Amino acid sequence: MNMTDDKIPESPDSTCKERLTLKKGEKLRHRSLVDAIFREGGNIYEYPLRLSWRKLTEDELEATFRDHVPAGIDSLQMLITVPKKKRRHAVDRVLMRRRIREAYRLNRNGLKAMIQSNPDIRTLGIALIYLHNDNLPYSTIESKMKTLFRKLSAKIEGRRKDLPEAKAADNTKGSDNEKQVKREEGE
Repeated sequence: MNMTDDKIPESPDSTCKERLTLKKGEKLRHRSLVDAIFREGGNIYEYPLRLSWRKLTEDELEATFRDHVPAGIDSLQMLITVPKKKRRHAVDRVLMRRRIREAYRLNRNGLKAMIQSNPDIRTLGIALIYLHNDNLPYSTIESKMKTLFRKLSAKIEGRRKDLPEAKAADNTKGSDNEKQVKREEGE
């Protein structure tokens, strides 16, 4: 059997599923796209992670590059950053990068399906930044990643009201809350 197949072999008790490997096209590596995420993109926080994101249409993607759009750009691209200021030892940075990558790899399918069903989005670039000073267990990282993906999906689809945090914020009154809602709607 060839291991480069995109399908897992069928077993008697399960159906054939797509492999969950990370491909080269899913890694955000073009400097112009990375810079644009941090310069023009939005941010979502779910401590200990920050998700910076930017969605691009086909025209915006073509305008980003001078000559042509490189061939390997997938519909969902990501990068992971664990700052040296937070985790001084390389071993700790690598450990947290691996945990974040694994949580992303296993939970990205819902987000990917939503992007592919939306004809306005050619690619969605996301950057995951680790903010905590200590190593956290994988279960914590995974639960926070799921929450981030739910929040991102809601923002992209314009369903801000469906989030429990948004409902609680909408029930409180005050000028600061109204300014925050106006800022989020403007994004």
